[in-house]
Amino acid sequence: MHTVITILFITFAALFAAFCLLVFVPVYLELRNVNIPAGVANPWKLRVTHCVYVGISVVGQILGRLGLCHQMNFIRRFRCCIMACKRPVPPGLRIKDLTFSGVPVRVYEPTAASGEKKRGLVYFHGGGWVFGCIDDYDEVCRYISLESDTTVVSVDYRLAPEHRYPAHLDDCEVVTRHFLSIAATDFGVDPRRVAVGGDSAGANLAAALCQRLSKTQDGHLPSPCAQVLIYPALQMADFHLPSYQQNHSVPILFRGRVVFYFLQYLNGNTSVSQQILEGKHVPVELKLRYKKWLDPENLPPQFRKGVRSPQVITSHDAEVYHIIKRGLDPEISPLLADDDILRLAPPTFILTCEFDVLRDDGILFLKRLKDVGVEVTWEHLSDGFHGVISFFNQGRLTFQSCQKGMDSIVRYVKTL
Repeated sequence: MHTVITILFITFAALFAAFCLLVFVPVYLELRNVNIPAGVANPWKLRVTHCVYVGISVVGQILGRLGLCHQMNFIRRFRCCIMACKRPVPPGLRIKDLTFSGVPVRVYEPTAASGEKKRGLVYFHGGGWVFGCIDDYDEVCRYISLESDTTVVSVDYRLAPEHRYPAHLDDCEVVTRHFLSIAATDFGVDPRRVAVGGDSAGANLAAALCQRLSKTQDGHLPSPCAQVLIYPALQMADFHLPSYQQNHSVPILFRGRVVFYFLQYLNGNTSVSQQILEGKHVPVELKLRYKKWLDPENLPPQFRKGVRSPQVITSHDAEVYHIIKRGLDPEISPLLADDDILRLAPPTFILTCEFDVLRDDGILFLKRLKDVGVEVTWEHLSDGFHGVISFFNQGRLTFQSCQKGMDSIVRYVKTL
């Protein structure tokens, strides 16, 4: 018996050691490719956080190959566990989990008495159209609702790869229309003071939704009074903008992952990722059309320092273009909409982060909106990185720039 126990112990120890090796080696190799600039907030905390995320992904991949759990589901569940610890509902706030037109939502209602109808915000979470849920953004929505005296509707829209475009956007649209139709009667909210907003992929959905609604407005419901765009992903035509060059390996969003997420949202065909990164997915005539909007010269000089001009691609891969061409439509790339559509956009708030591959998407959208006469408020976090808002009020995971970013959002929402 003693021999059997010894053999079992040794076997278990060997399997555990092998498992640890399979996890730690990829994490170590990943860390060698990470660049955390000196100006980023809490650099070591960001490095550790990135390690955890990579480790989760690797464990999920191992479990997936063993047939024990799908990698995507494992990552989602783990992220929810570490980002969404339930706290008691604070005084002055009522929280309800509801369903609007078949889509799960969480509604945050301030309970303080008011002499007028309240404002509203329909919020779409980030996560690359693949991850994220309303639990992940509970603290964000609580803070916005309480501090700005706003009824916030957080939308649990469908995710890829189970669902592709336009499922995510359709969910956001039906929730927004539903809320606008019942805002006054069920929630004491003025439907003319309802904005839409979100972060990252959620900001993409908010911008695309405003454009869709501007083209389909029938007069029965008011349009969103504003769009709140937090480090938005706005185009998949050019992945060589200065921010992509400067921050290509800054956590928590690498340049290559942006392409991966866009493709997951679009159709799931990630075999063309490299060609997209090389710029071979856009025909020359379209590049010439987009140049006036995506030219780095449109960026303020401080964002172009130390950037080389990418090699001009004079041809494209027709097969790759055929696979991704829908991704260049404004509903997936709102930055590529014509002026006539952008001119209909509501007043806009844009938050960008210095150490974010998506920084220039937001700044270029800011310029385009201003050029067509749209009122824009811009907040830039000089020590921020992509995803920083999602760490708000997460204990030891909270970063210095979280509070500054959240307060700027609250200040803007208060003006609506």
